[in-house]
Amino acid sequence: MKLYTLLIAALLTFNSTAILAQEDNNTVGISSYQYFGEKINPDNAINTTTFLKEMKSKDSIDVKLEAKILSVCKKKGCWMDLDLGNGNSMKVRFKDYEFFVPKDADGRMAVVEGRAKLETIDVATLKHYAQDAGKSEDEIAAITEPETAYSFEAFGVIIK
Repeated sequence: MKLYTLLIAALLTFNSTAILAQEDNNTVGISSYQYFGEKINPDNAINTTTFLKEMKSKDSIDVKLEAKILSVCKKKGCWMDLDLGNGNSMKVRFKDYEFFVPKDADGRMAVVEGRAKLETIDVATLKHYAQDAGKSEDEIAAITEPETAYSFEAFGVIIK
């Protein structure tokens, strides 16, 4: 009798595990997007070429942009750099420090929605970013001048 009960319990456990695994596989296929911050829609995101054209005549714009992630803060995922092409990049920070992105998202595509602007970044902040990115002490020490660059405050991010 004990053997019979043990066999039924093992069969039920195996069956329920198989069903759960099947459900997990089905949900993964629905969407490979990961959402962070406010849930945004990827529709009508502009590409980097259009973004750079729009930024030429403005100091800042509200925009939804799709671009490749170059790097992410390796400490917390509290910022990421997007590839704008032609050697240009843009630092993306997250509204009110309310959310982070995966630290291993380098190389993936992202859609970000928020406000882009051209700003001057002081030396201390540049060194902080270099430290967060895991740069060497020599690389950090070589930062001696402020930099003018594009920056972005995102209220929502999708990583594909």
